[in-house]
Amino acid sequence: MAEKSPERDASRSVFGLNEPDIRRTTTPEPSAPSPSPAPPQGAPQYVYVQGPPPGAVPAAPSSGVKVIPILVALLLIVAGINLYLTITGQKQINDTASKQADELNSLTRRMNTSDQRYADLSARFQVTSEKLGLTQQELGRAKALTASIEKQQQAAVQQLNQAIAQKASAEELNKVEADENAKIGGLSTDIAGTKKDLANARDEFTGALAGTKGELTGAIARTHDELVALAHRTDRDYFEFNVRGKKGGQKVGGVTVQLVKANAKRNTYTVNLQFDDASHPTREHTTNEPVYFYTQGASSALELVVNKIGKDSIVGYLSTPKGLFPGTANVLGTRPGA
Repeated sequence: MAEKSPERDASRSVFGLNEPDIRRTTTPEPSAPSPSPAPPQGAPQYVYVQGPPPGAVPAAPSSGVKVIPILVALLLIVAGINLYLTITGQKQINDTASKQADELNSLTRRMNTSDQRYADLSARFQVTSEKLGLTQQELGRAKALTASIEKQQQAAVQQLNQAIAQKASAEELNKVEADENAKIGGLSTDIAGTKKDLANARDEFTGALAGTKGELTGAIARTHDELVALAHRTDRDYFEFNVRGKKGGQKVGGVTVQLVKANAKRNTYTVNLQFDDASHPTREHTTNEPVYFYTQGASSALELVVNKIGKDSIVGYLSTPKGLFPGTANVLGTRPGA
């Protein structure tokens, strides 16, 4: 045993296990003392280092290593929440933008419809103004002619008085009177012609106004037969309605006629018209009085006429441009029950 120890120690010295800076001393296990020979004088001394026993469990890792997976998990959770909030916010923004675009398109359509109605009314107003200007021109010409006639009559009377004052002869006086009578007769003829021209101009103006109104609404029908004849004669659709009971209503195409109040003694009624997703009240109208209003998509005004007012009931018809309510039977198809 003593001979093998130097060789083992020499091999461990090669790997630096016998260096002074890493040398550790171990407490020898208690055992019975045994005599050992004393080392020779001047020989090197060796210290044995005991390694870990086989099967020993390594030291546990530091606690900082366990924190890293927790931080990574928290970062993933925060990233997922941010992604969800971003997607939700973007969806809300898109929905809001879509609603605003729909409202803008609706307002644009309403503005286009209003511009078309304004252009229609402006054209009709221009035609009426031109005809009215013609009538005013004829009236001014008649006034000027009347003033001229009065002036000539005054001159003739003055000349006649002068002839009488000068004591002219009877023949001269008769001649002057004949000349004046001829002038007065000619002036009377001019006045009659002017009156006739004024009457013709008035008739033309009245006919133009009636024609303008007829183009917009047509005539008023008071019975079912007149309404059928009117439907054959005009290029419009007519729909009859019979609304009974307070707060009662009847839908005619895209318009709902709702009765609010009916007074048979005073011959007045009040209805509430519902169309274009809005309510439009009309108050204190009488029988056979046309009520005009516009709806989206209509090329001209719609016309509501009530022919009969009863106790909490009204009977009448609705006139619309041709083809506005294609899915609703008009007066030429079926007639609602009276």
